[in-house]
Amino acid sequence: MELLVTFAPIIVLVLVMYFLMIRPAQKRQKAVQEMQAGLKKGDEVITIGGLHGTVESFDQKHMYLRTDESAVLKFDRVALKEVVK
Repeated sequence: MELLVTFAPIIVLVLVMYFLMIRPAQKRQKAVQEMQAGLKKGDEVITIGGLHGTVESFDQKHMYLRTDESAVLKFDRVALKEVVK
């Protein structure tokens, strides 16, 4: 019983850290992965650098964004910030 009282604050601290830091980060990572998996040609997107464009094509690691009539830029898929609805 005394051992449980000794380790109770440490256990509580670990649980609080899990629910305040680790779990929300896992949820954000899962949401980003779902967004990248749902990417399709013609989607309007914004990169983490603030570039707006339309998805021209993509593969496993890269996406090609059309920014105007003649420019198609190559980005890593991890640079995707959001898909504009």
